[in-house]
Amino acid sequence: MKTKLFTAILALIVTGAFATNPIKKEVKVKEGTITWTGKKVTGSHTGTIELQEGTLIMEGNELVGGSFTVNMTSIQVTDLEAGKGKEKLEGHLKTDEFFGVNNFPTATFVITEVAKSGNGYSVVGNMTIKGITQSMKIRMSINGNSASTNLTVDRTKYGITYGSGSFFDNLKDKAINDNFELAINLKF
Repeated sequence: MKTKLFTAILALIVTGAFATNPIKKEVKVKEGTITWTGKKVTGSHTGTIELQEGTLIMEGNELVGGSFTVNMTSIQVTDLEAGKGKEKLEGHLKTDEFFGVNNFPTATFVITEVAKSGNGYSVVGNMTIKGITQSMKIRMSINGNSASTNLTVDRTKYGITYGSGSFFDNLKDKAINDNFELAINLKF
């Protein structure tokens, strides 16, 4: 009897009866938000960027992977009014001095490692901005059909050195912080 039970359990394991197949969950791009904050010596600016597409890969209720593409041409400034610097800053952010959206219209993040960590996940992924890829570790929370993270990106690692005190002397109050922050909320 024990032999038959052992054989049945082994057969279930071998045939994958206990294995779960990864499921791709498409992110609802119109329902999520990506908010950015850039700081400088004399203040800060905030705005939004649109997610172009995204997928979370789940095994059961557990995150195991995913990838995201951001439409960099969608950069908007939300703390300035039209006619009062909004268009000028948006245009400057889209130039080669910053994100070079004519040559690099998208940025991507591809998850390469996931580890459960408390209520969320410790995620390692490859961020590509302006054709330069850097590994980055973030903390991601998933609650039902929502995912969120806050992360800090060092723009100089992607060749964006305009106004950086790390690269230029005598900028004084014109210096712009190397890091910018992203607050990401996704629905899937």
